[in-house]
Amino acid sequence: MTATAPYRSPLGTAGRDGFARLVHAEWTKFRTAPGGPAGLVLAALLVVGLGLLSAAGSHASCSKGPVEVPCPVPPRGPGGEAVEDHFFFAHQPLRGDGSITVRVSAMSGRIRLPDAVPGVRNVATAMTPWARAGLMIKASTRQGASYAAVMVTAEHGVRMQHDFTEDVAGLPGKVTPSTPRWLRLTRTGDTVTGEESADGVRWTKVAAVRLPGLPAQARVGLFAASPGDVRVTGNAVGGSTVTSRFSEVTAVMDRLDVRGAGTGGAFALDDIGVSYELDGSPHHPGGFRESGGTYTITGVGDIAPLTVGSTVENTLAGAMFALVAVIVVGVLSVTAEYRRGLVRTTLLASPRRGRVLVAKAVVVLAATFAGSLAATAVTLPLAKRVLAGNGVHLLPVSALTELRVVAGVAGVLAVSAVLALAFGALLRRGAAAVIAAVAAVLVPYVLATTSVLPEPVADWLLRVTPAAGFAVQQSIPEYPQVVGHHAPAGGFYPLPPWAGFAVLCGYAALVLALAVRRLNREDA
Repeated sequence: MTATAPYRSPLGTAGRDGFARLVHAEWTKFRTAPGGPAGLVLAALLVVGLGLLSAAGSHASCSKGPVEVPCPVPPRGPGGEAVEDHFFFAHQPLRGDGSITVRVSAMSGRIRLPDAVPGVRNVATAMTPWARAGLMIKASTRQGASYAAVMVTAEHGVRMQHDFTEDVAGLPGKVTPSTPRWLRLTRTGDTVTGEESADGVRWTKVAAVRLPGLPAQARVGLFAASPGDVRVTGNAVGGSTVTSRFSEVTAVMDRLDVRGAGTGGAFALDDIGVSYELDGSPHHPGGFRESGGTYTITGVGDIAPLTVGSTVENTLAGAMFALVAVIVVGVLSVTAEYRRGLVRTTLLASPRRGRVLVAKAVVVLAATFAGSLAATAVTLPLAKRVLAGNGVHLLPVSALTELRVVAGVAGVLAVSAVLALAFGALLRRGAAAVIAAVAAVLVPYVLATTSVLPEPVADWLLRVTPAAGFAVQQSIPEYPQVVGHHAPAGGFYPLPPWAGFAVLCGYAALVLALAVRRLNREDA
């Protein structure tokens, strides 16, 4: 009796080798078809061309009175992030370990409102929610220098903040003459501990933080700062208008006790980060006054990460137009075979139909990602250089964040192409599939980010539709202690970067599964 080997199709029907041959066959079809490579080349050219064109047309300059001057580069914090570092600081030197204690007995503020009567200043007696005053230890008076501070705020209770990005909540409550708040900062080596008390006897630790860059001689003292009064009003079309108005805070403190080498002398006064008029006078200065052991300090500005400005993802705006090109590529990779009747031949060669569609998806995913990654990796550094030459300073981010933005945008294009392929296999009509993919990914993104919808609706769209995937390109995080308008129109997404990308991947997998189910149940 002669043994007969089992029949295997030329492409293989089982095992890794069989699927690899199937992928290779689909790749051969994809690269030899006129629409596939050409569409990816067009998408790459759109990313590069529109990105560089937009950068070349972007210019920035600032005015100092009637004079146009280059815009200043924002200071950087210890972590390399752009920061706002503008406050009034009354300080003394502290060599080595030591502590500072004070009682905050009152806080008040002013907010500049639009004039109701022309020529008559309209100033409201009020504080912004994040107006703050308290104690600070800072490496130096240079903007961006490392610091730790314990403070009372207008609406957010006691806080311990350090190095601009970190914030720890203490006990809630407001400061009034009948409910003062005691604060204490203690330095031990490179560790700074913040405490609070209602009576100066029983103390509660807010937080202990490490400041590795804190020098042996630092500056310690009293501070006050008041971010701008940000107000958001809805528009008739559904978007919103954001205004930021000048504000200042004044705090009254007493029972000051400073201990440590170098302390005990007169306070040095610095209005850190204040801007100056042409005549050399400070614009909206703070102030400090001491009388009989009572200290009154007034400050404006903020001590926080800078979250408003040009970002690295702005250089990849051409990806929105490239998205249409890769959607067409994904759809045609399937519907072209249906239109020409070649799909039956493909399924005869590999009867396990679902594997054929998965192989097509692997090819489209890999080819689109490779082409898009090359385009984004070239565009971002070139556009950054062009923007810098035009006086536009991008908010700095880490190399890992830039890598995530570059790879993430390429990933969004690649997964969107797979989603389009799945729609093509499910609907089997090219025009219908393109419309479905564009409606699923691009339309919600445009509606959510162009201020044509109320912000809750925009947030909802970017949570539950495939457009959530664009969250992967957000380079500047949202900080709860930062006063600002963090909305989709400003580049802020309701989901974390990889969570949003996972939503897009989930939709692509779902539609692909539905397409496989239809392919297995119905004739091609």
